[in-house]
Amino acid sequence: MHPLLQQNTWRFIDQSITMKARTPLESFAMDDTLCQLVGQLQSSSTVRTWVHDNTVVLGIQDHRLPYVQEGIQYLNSRGYQAIVRNSGGLAVVLDSGVLNISIVLSEQIGAININEGYDVMVGLVKLLFPEAADKIEAYEIIGSYCPGSYDLSIGGKKFAGISQRRLRQGIAVQIYLCIEGSGSERAKLVKDFYTFSLKDDETKFAYPKIQPEVMASLSELLEKPLTVRDTVFRLQAVLNQLSNQNSVQSLNEEELELYTFYLNRVLERNEKMLNRK
Repeated sequence: MHPLLQQNTWRFIDQSITMKARTPLESFAMDDTLCQLVGQLQSSSTVRTWVHDNTVVLGIQDHRLPYVQEGIQYLNSRGYQAIVRNSGGLAVVLDSGVLNISIVLSEQIGAININEGYDVMVGLVKLLFPEAADKIEAYEIIGSYCPGSYDLSIGGKKFAGISQRRLRQGIAVQIYLCIEGSGSERAKLVKDFYTFSLKDDETKFAYPKIQPEVMASLSELLEKPLTVRDTVFRLQAVLNQLSNQNSVQSLNEEELELYTFYLNRVLERNEKMLNRK
């Protein structure tokens, strides 16, 4: 177990239901808010869960695709909205079967390098799914969407990806966990998005050549009917074991003012990105 998972107090914010019908931009603003609060020691270390309905979250490089607007129109025709996130990586799919978890830590107590941040999240996922802990591996899955060196997989099939956001001495380590549904169908959606957005043009940046069969949900991999809600309950139980005290609380009035500031910033940035010609 990673030592940073053991905290005197974990603050837990569960938005796995309340955020569903809202834009994921609100979640990125929330993590920026928590980065500042935790980073400046105005809040204890925090774990937040979040779920959003059908959205493809694009990375910085994705919005530079030569025909990105046609790709977005395709996503819209399939019932998905598109946004651009403020952390690293490429396109990922969010829907009601994908649970996102953010771990927010402060660097004021001690520096946390990038790999260590990833290792904290890998450790948490293994605690969440002890029945699969010895099977979960972290390495890049070629052919997956948003590939990275900390892709989480079982038997060579990816079910999760991790990114990080660093702000005001706070670090938000974010993971999407494909819990329910078909991982390959999500990958096919992103593959088609790139097909419409690239049209075989040559680009300086090498976009992933997606092979849908290398992605799966945990329900598929473990051959058991896991749900997002059950995973949230598992997470609460794990946090109870990892801390002397848990604080389940939403933002207070002062924190909400800071959130409003970050939300406006995220909304303005996303609009500029998507409207850039």
